[in-house]
Amino acid sequence: MQKKKIILASASPRRRELMQQAGYEFEVQVSHKEETYISETPDDIVKELALLKARDIAEQNEAKDLVVIGADTVVAYQGAILGKPSSKEDAFAMIQSFQGDKHQVYTGVAILSYDEEGNETVVNHAVKTDVYVNSMTDEEIWKYIESDNVMDKAGSYGIQSGFAIHIEKIEGDYFNVVGLPISYIYNILKDIEGVGMQ
Repeated sequence: MQKKKIILASASPRRRELMQQAGYEFEVQVSHKEETYISETPDDIVKELALLKARDIAEQNEAKDLVVIGADTVVAYQGAILGKPSSKEDAFAMIQSFQGDKHQVYTGVAILSYDEEGNETVVNHAVKTDVYVNSMTDEEIWKYIESDNVMDKAGSYGIQSGFAIHIEKIEGDYFNVVGLPISYIYNILKDIEGVGMQ
């Protein structure tokens, strides 16, 4: 049985659902620390931000018999990060840029584990998935934008939404694109003493 308390340092309902589906008992605590970074590449940026979130929550709790999981996901095309769109026109430009091509989704996962004495172990890694999008007409792009809440989505789309009909294939972890590479997390957590499933 699970002994260590697990805290998910994320407000994302999709990440929470994936942790629940995996069978973990956990709390959700959201970091409100300003997300600033000095890294320059997408994989390093998500690692830095995931660690920032996890560290912030760990500092707000007694760091003993505790595991804190921080995560940050970005969509990148040709090395440039595509954040959440500022307008529907911005969303159109993003989707138009990578339609007919592949882009990357990176999720940084920072797992901070503390033993009974408060000794810390840090695992910080970025998981990458390549997403191939079929060619789309302007009409198809606008139809999707009008049918989904794209303003809340990095890269202006959700793989589990109506955009799925435009995805040719992915190479890598599907759930990484949803927002949390749950199989990677499982394999890390099963090696941490005191962390089991429900």
